[in-house]
Amino acid sequence: MRIVEIRERTAPIASPIANAFIDFSKMTLSLVAVITDVIRDGKPVVGYGFNSNGRYGQGSLMRERFIPRIMEADAASLINEAGDNLDAHKVWATMFKNEKPGGHGERSVAMGTIDMAVWDAVAKIAGKPLFRLLAEQRGLEANPRVFVYAAGGYYYPGKGIEGLTAEMQGYLDRGYNVVKMKIGGAPLADDCKRIEAVLRMLPTGCRLAVDANGRFDLETAIAYARALRDYKLFWYEEAGDPLDYELQARLAEHYPHPMATGENLFSMQDARNLIRYGGMRPDRDWLQFDCALSYGLVEYLRTLDMLKENGWRWDRCIPHGGHQMSLNIAAGLGLGGNESYPDLFQPYGGFPDGVRVEDGHIVMPDLPGIGFEGKADLISEMRALSGM
Repeated sequence: MRIVEIRERTAPIASPIANAFIDFSKMTLSLVAVITDVIRDGKPVVGYGFNSNGRYGQGSLMRERFIPRIMEADAASLINEAGDNLDAHKVWATMFKNEKPGGHGERSVAMGTIDMAVWDAVAKIAGKPLFRLLAEQRGLEANPRVFVYAAGGYYYPGKGIEGLTAEMQGYLDRGYNVVKMKIGGAPLADDCKRIEAVLRMLPTGCRLAVDANGRFDLETAIAYARALRDYKLFWYEEAGDPLDYELQARLAEHYPHPMATGENLFSMQDARNLIRYGGMRPDRDWLQFDCALSYGLVEYLRTLDMLKENGWRWDRCIPHGGHQMSLNIAAGLGLGGNESYPDLFQPYGGFPDGVRVEDGHIVMPDLPGIGFEGKADLISEMRALSGM
């Protein structure tokens, strides 16, 4: 049993949308195929992965460092103790050889993308959905019903309040009961008008979250907090720079309602610093670490263990990214849910075909691996890369 080849391709996910910090007009991602010599249904098992939106493709790092380390390793060193499958933890350790600690930047995205593909292969070799495999490994009971919220509300040329509310109504019509919109790309007064327009059209029982994408300094973050306090939002997300833990801690003094952050923290150590110094409140706040950006599931498991040691429940985690990898983690390990992009970053976001949102939840299908094969437009892109 061995990995025969790892292929990578940079793919565009460009869109004319913008948040408070960046536009997506030139956004890319890396698509990866891990090809094994294990045969299932007459074909080699291939694991697939890709990185989340908001960070660009990482092909050069993969080709220069991480793929060669895996391919040059003794095949036996990447196999589990039972000898019947790849060991994702051993593959991860091989990728990280000769890397200094700290500086968790773009390399975490490159490794996280390959790690996703390895886990997809591991679950397919085992003949199980990844979420059920993860639950078994941790001695937990998988719950295929997962909360999802609709992320959107981006700034778009020519898009006014009417366009924003129409977008949100579209999410409600598809079964979501929590929707999210961007703030910080317009003056505070204008953002308040946008928020109030969405709140007016939300039915009873539906909630709104807002996301500043790290745009604000402390003064502006507090000004928004004071304006947002009476809206009773689902959360106020990433007000300031993700590594400014003091800003986050001081903001909590001015905003009593739920806040969310973490999507741009790319290691267990950075996540731990947020928990230690960021003033996050485990009774109400949400953590958004994204395995596809932060070294993959192997590192995410370390992060979850760290949270447990610090008194946080795993159901306070709702990962960023809107991809099926985090859906599997949520279903298998009992996270609080997952982000969803119903209309953006396709074909990489979304759910397998036939999966519908009902009362803000989806039910995971029993597809081997991560379940990419259940999404026709996505698996066609993946098979074009692998040739399988």
